[in-house]
Amino acid sequence: MTMVSDILSDLNDLAEALGHRFGNPDLLADAVTHPSVAGIERGRRGAGAEGAAPGTAYERLEFLGDRVLGLVVAQWLIERFPDDREGSLAKRHAALVRREALGRVAERIGLGGHLRLSPGEAMSGGRTNHTILADACEAVIGALFLDGGLGAAEGFIRAAWAGQLDASGPPPQDSKTTLQEWAQGSGRPLPVYQIVRRSGPAHEPEFEVEVKVEGLPVATATGRSRRAAEQAAAQALLLRSAGIAADG
Repeated sequence: MTMVSDILSDLNDLAEALGHRFGNPDLLADAVTHPSVAGIERGRRGAGAEGAAPGTAYERLEFLGDRVLGLVVAQWLIERFPDDREGSLAKRHAALVRREALGRVAERIGLGGHLRLSPGEAMSGGRTNHTILADACEAVIGALFLDGGLGAAEGFIRAAWAGQLDASGPPPQDSKTTLQEWAQGSGRPLPVYQIVRRSGPAHEPEFEVEVKVEGLPVATATGRSRRAAEQAAAQALLLRSAGIAADG
């Protein structure tokens, strides 16, 4: 049986990477606990089994961390780009809080190696699954907030996201929004997206999506998520059919 002390000891390196000493280490243990094992551990905890590991899944902390991340990034952007209008700030914000950005931070701090997964989830590639990494990263931010307040969470976010903010350059262009605005401006109906094919294992799916706009040739593209494939298809259609540069 896994002992509480063993689990918390394993998280010392992670806490160091976060730059925070936890007064309540159970929060960090919960932040890296995947729902696939939480039910088992909750049962042990509820039964008062000696040595039972912390067993609350990261979902509630993820919910909190998502909101904290959004707030910190919004304030940071206001400070960093005082001349940007709301639309530009919103695009920058969306790029910095999306799954891909969270995944990059999770990989940088080695979060995957600290995740508590069921054997099946681990065997299926859970430690490198972008969705799981992003969710756990948000949960870690939630744990930092509960244990050390906004200052602890903000300190980590500003340090971990600094490189992505510095490299953001002009506000990232949302290709789907650009295509929609272009279609409306030219009197056409809204674009229609459809999944053509989904392939690959569950932990690394690949989507092929096509986009149609009345009067234009169909464009298709692939991506690691439906959203990414839709963005790529929209960009392809803009570039091919309208000559409109869209950096999605």
